[in-house]
Amino acid sequence: LFRSFRLMRACFVDFLKREQMSQSSQESKPIAKPTALYDLHLSQGARMVEFAGYSLPVQFKGIVAEHNHTRNHVSLFDVSHMGQVTVTGPDFLTTARALETLLPGAISTLKPGLMRYTVLLNEDGGIEDDLIVTRPGDAQLPAGTMLMVFNAARKAHDLALFENALGDKLKFELHEDKSLLALQGPEAGAVLARLCDAPDKLAFMQTTISEIDGIECRISRAGYTGEDGFEISVSNEFAPKLAKKLYADKRVEPAGLGARDSLRLEAGLCLYGHDMNDQIDPISAGLVFAIGKKRRELGGFAGADRVLEILAEGPQMLRVGIVFEGRMPVREGAPIVDDAGREIGHVTSGTFAPTIKAPIAMAYVPAELAKVGTKLTALVRNRPVIGTVSKMPFVPANYARKPGV
Repeated sequence: LFRSFRLMRACFVDFLKREQMSQSSQESKPIAKPTALYDLHLSQGARMVEFAGYSLPVQFKGIVAEHNHTRNHVSLFDVSHMGQVTVTGPDFLTTARALETLLPGAISTLKPGLMRYTVLLNEDGGIEDDLIVTRPGDAQLPAGTMLMVFNAARKAHDLALFENALGDKLKFELHEDKSLLALQGPEAGAVLARLCDAPDKLAFMQTTISEIDGIECRISRAGYTGEDGFEISVSNEFAPKLAKKLYADKRVEPAGLGARDSLRLEAGLCLYGHDMNDQIDPISAGLVFAIGKKRRELGGFAGADRVLEILAEGPQMLRVGIVFEGRMPVREGAPIVDDAGREIGHVTSGTFAPTIKAPIAMAYVPAELAKVGTKLTALVRNRPVIGTVSKMPFVPANYARKPGV
């Protein structure tokens, strides 16, 4: 019991430190902008914190309990702080090709109903944000409509960048009137199938419009946990009703930002501002897949000259996954040192992983040390901790590659 308490406390302290959040007492007054589910969170005993200007739950029953429930069953996360944007142009190809001047992803080859992960780059090849671009297949939407989801802390920045660069060609609308609920875990499909037919229509990175108890929703089969799951975009007005409908299934429990962070780290997924930023290029970050294959040859996107140069020559530093010995978490900022004690890299995210029961981290190290199996040393309070470069994800992904439950 004591060991479990220490593990839960370490995960909680780790998350709060890395996000620099300020805790609130359990008052009814929000500490920042509330989401539509704020009152529901309080009624469930949530510990609320400020994150990216929003008042959000960091935990309910506890980070480790919520983490494990998501891995084994299904949890509901409030991710309404994310930036949901509609892009409108005269036709699909015009919209897609305009977006491709900033994004290296293959947007113009997207088929209706498909989503694509990519990055927003600056002229030096640095990552301004990572995002999801969707080509909706809805007949009622104009053919030139695209959807994007930005990181919460970057949405105003991203929107300004897109409007400044493409505002004469495209219209961008940020939807503060919409909530986003993430139903995540191996039982997510079975839970949602009781309410609508979306699971039978969607595979990973696909989207559709569906109706749940008379509420129109955009449902995407995606998420940030490495598990099967769905992100449900719904009007703020109906978000509490929808959440309660999902909670009516006893398999569904609430989960907060703390579990979301530990789950994404086990899944080897980057967090903007930590594992990538505007000084880090997508090649060094291990995000080559976010650049379309033909675009790696032809360029034509912001920062292409620098990115393609790094792709051809190879990066000097690479993001790697590390599994450390012992049980002590190796947190963000910990230096990676050589045998002489000189700093050669640094940890960008780290925690004790509840699923594999070991400390894990992501770090940037010299490319020659990025091979799986390489031994590395980190310093934690000036004490050496030995780790081994590991394949990522640390926990195998459980995405639904075909439609169905």
